[in-house]
Amino acid sequence: MSITRRTLFGAAPAAALAQQRRKPNIVWIMADDLGWGDVGCYGQKLIRTPNIDRMAAEGMRFTDVYAGCSVCAPSRSVLMTGMHAGHTSIRSNPGGVPLLESDVTVAELLREQGYTCGLFGKWGLGDVGTATTAVKKGFDEHVGFLHQAHAHFQYPRFIYHNDREYPLEGNSDTSRKTYANDVMARKGLEFIRRNQNRPFFAYLSYTIPHFEPHVPEDSLSEYRGKFPETTPFRAPNGRLAPQTELRAAFAGMVSRVDRYVGEVLALLRELNLERDTLVFFTSDNGGINAGDNFFKSCGPFRGQKGTMNEGGLRVPMIARWPGRIAAGKVSSFAWSFHDFLPTALDVAGSGKTHRCDGMSLLPTLLGKNQKPHDSLYWELPRYAKGEFVQETPQQAMRKGHWKAVRPKPGAPVELYDLRNDPGEERNLAAQHPDVAAGLEAAMKAARVPPRPQKEPPHPWWDARS
Repeated sequence: MSITRRTLFGAAPAAALAQQRRKPNIVWIMADDLGWGDVGCYGQKLIRTPNIDRMAAEGMRFTDVYAGCSVCAPSRSVLMTGMHAGHTSIRSNPGGVPLLESDVTVAELLREQGYTCGLFGKWGLGDVGTATTAVKKGFDEHVGFLHQAHAHFQYPRFIYHNDREYPLEGNSDTSRKTYANDVMARKGLEFIRRNQNRPFFAYLSYTIPHFEPHVPEDSLSEYRGKFPETTPFRAPNGRLAPQTELRAAFAGMVSRVDRYVGEVLALLRELNLERDTLVFFTSDNGGINAGDNFFKSCGPFRGQKGTMNEGGLRVPMIARWPGRIAAGKVSSFAWSFHDFLPTALDVAGSGKTHRCDGMSLLPTLLGKNQKPHDSLYWELPRYAKGEFVQETPQQAMRKGHWKAVRPKPGAPVELYDLRNDPGEERNLAAQHPDVAAGLEAAMKAARVPPRPQKEPPHPWWDARS
């Protein structure tokens, strides 16, 4: 069984939207390593996220949405290409691996529809000097990080503006003045304001609360002394700055993301663009549990970033579009990042077909019934010494309420009933061997072998960053 879809974007919703006075703007806001349970509207009690919570109250909050993968680069590859983790070009996370030049991104397709496209934050799908940096794959402007490891630094000496180094004032080996995420957030707002009279796609890909666990004092002080602190953070290789107030810093980073979200929503209101703009908020993969699960970042779910359990894959997802998406809705419709590309084109009124694994979610967003995915698939092959390890990789598949998990490469498949056991505590493979075997066969059919993935040289492991 294959879960590949050949999507024809929904003609009726697209036609209806095309009759509007302008093509709708699309804003995709994505935090980095933010867990399903790190925001208030998903149950967080200790960290304040009023703007994200308000966004949920004014839009649709999804309970069963999944990242493209459990780690950064392949998840972003799925998001950009519309191909799930068994088909997308980038399957692992060594850093610096580029997309194929032949890959078509959602930004390239939206530009064909008359959109101006901007990325403000992490790209992770082609380093400087490759043929697949953001501005070579559909984005008119990019301010932020190209390489995942460079994006670990919260106070780097520079980020990139359209593939050129963009110095950050006051940052050096001995000085930390300019917070990179503040710059990227500000540039994203400037992009929206500058393009207010034409359709735009803004991909706001902040790099917090990913570690390095540092945040400016005005966010850190909000939580200083509020929690008992744990073992200080120290990177094993000393690359990243240590942090003695780890819990306060993590909470501060989450609340700073919330601040950025509030600024975007306020600007759309100021420019009278709220009804013309579909805004998504999510995270690139499951949470990191802040080292010790103090904040219960992954909510009720087992596992965290890097695992095929729900905690590694399930992410917060909120969609807001006043006048189109009914306020205060909660949806359990299960979908994943490969659905964004066809959804964006449907919203744009494309009416075209594009080969991908996803389906447009526009009917669900507009409150209509639609057929769910037959299944959803993820994998995370191991990459070592410049090539993929030849083995059956870490895998997962959800089919209805059943979830198959191969927790380690080559390990037996585990089976969970998410309807009755969302925490994946009871492995039912022995009780339902036919279901487990069927899902294992489906996982095998859902993938093609990953392409060779040579990691290009990069400078981010030295003092240059």
